Amino acid sequence: MSMQRILEAVRALDGVLELAPTEGSGFPELAWGDHFFYYAPDGNVPEREQPYATIVTKDYPDDTASDLDGEGRWRLNVHVGKAVAAEVAGEGAEGAAGPPDFAASDVFLPHPVYGSLGWIAVVVPGERTLDRAVGLLRDAHERARRRALRRTSVGGTRAGAED
Repeated sequence: MSMQRILEAVRALDGVLELAPTEGSGFPELAWGDHFFYYAPDGNVPEREQPYATIVTKDYPDDTASDLDGEGRWRLNVHVGKAVAAEVAGEGAEGAAGPPDFAASDVFLPHPVYGSLGWIAVVVPGERTLDRAVGLLRDAHERARRRALRRTSVGGTRAGAED
């Protein structure tokens, strides 16, 4: 199963923090079953940092274009930056024949909501996209790590951070 492979790859990264809300976790019910990935070697969710990748398992009220409420459907989202997003998923949400089919599986697309901010999305990554998706996740994690190190070196040592 490709979700398991993605989860194993991300969990193996140094300093990763995975939030996987479940019932009773204190997170909104809408987020239950989803996964949010941060670089946080101290184990605390960064206060001013968004996750660098997510796995969502259902439609959200403002994000229904991927049709994730169907059986076995889920979507990997990765912040790759605008240049890489253009390379991987095309220049924008509009293709030659109109907007992309955000519900298409195993295809790199701009994120249906955050594509203009350098996010890509893959519904049910498979044979065509899985290896590249894992590489993009590793790259996104490394960029998050470098940002955290810059913040630490510019603003002094963070509480709980090791020198």
